[in-house]
Amino acid sequence: MSEHAKPVAVIILNWNGEKFLKEYLPSVVSHTNREIADVIVTDNGSTDNSVAILKEEFPEVKLIEFNENYGFAEGYNRAIALIADSYKYTVLLNSDVKVDNDWLTPLYRFMEEHPDAGAAQPKIKSLLEPDKFEYAGACGGFLDCNGFPYCRGRIFDTVETDNGQYDTPAKVTWASGAALMVVNEVYLQAGGLDKQFFAHMEEIDLCWRILLAGKEIWAVPQSHVYHLGGGSLPASNPRKTYLNFRNNLLMLHKNLPNRTRRKTLVRRRLLDTIAWAKFILSGDSENAAAIFKAHRDFAKMRGAYKSHPKVDLLHGNTNILLDYYLRARHTYRSLKN
Repeated sequence: MSEHAKPVAVIILNWNGEKFLKEYLPSVVSHTNREIADVIVTDNGSTDNSVAILKEEFPEVKLIEFNENYGFAEGYNRAIALIADSYKYTVLLNSDVKVDNDWLTPLYRFMEEHPDAGAAQPKIKSLLEPDKFEYAGACGGFLDCNGFPYCRGRIFDTVETDNGQYDTPAKVTWASGAALMVVNEVYLQAGGLDKQFFAHMEEIDLCWRILLAGKEIWAVPQSHVYHLGGGSLPASNPRKTYLNFRNNLLMLHKNLPNRTRRKTLVRRRLLDTIAWAKFILSGDSENAAAIFKAHRDFAKMRGAYKSHPKVDLLHGNTNILLDYYLRARHTYRSLKN
């Protein structure tokens, strides 16, 4: 990084998102501390008026233009590779995130004060219900013994109201890709986001690899943002079901050691079969078919991942299914009681 460069790049990935740019980019421009950060929009070959709008209405925003749509993971990988020599940190910020106050400075200071941190996220609240946490990330994520994700502030469909109960910074297992701050060197050494995932859980997979490399993941609630979320695919969409089930299997296969990987995947097959049966019994054949397709495609794709770690980061973790459905523990705080 050059002597006079700013330490942080806030990168928003855009593809045909002129509506989101007009609605949410002004808050990012207004409330990002320009002494420490540049706001950069990376355009993934948009065919709408995104680039013209950026050039005409947001001249202070730096622009990276790609001539094709590389998708979420590869788009960020290419953008960070281009700017990594100029910035120490990058914030991967979704285009449907609104910010206020000086949202970035607490994250930046925390990372500077914690050199073992490889990634961090702010508190993520719902844009539509600002008193509640946002589903995908809330106040930092964890994985249970079967690889199911949950958060401080959200377990399955139970989303908590933010009453300051998670306002202490905490080490977590994964940080949300909606507002993910990474050390660029760590990001690149970990291999970046896995483009084979296409969408969903790619940030959890990345954070797992960052942890395996000996770095820490943190939630820093002194910073907060508001995320619209669910804009691309609603929770009940079979495409989302497919990606979540397939990518969770890929993530387990990649990041578990030989001695426990097979047993965990067999257990997941049984649990996923129960989920499949539930969809069948409820008459939802499309989501049932999505689970079947996810397992079929996982079987085709897993051969591409030939190296596995020696450490099992899921060992000793809670079983969130038992906690939630049998023990009626519906909040993160209740898991600790």
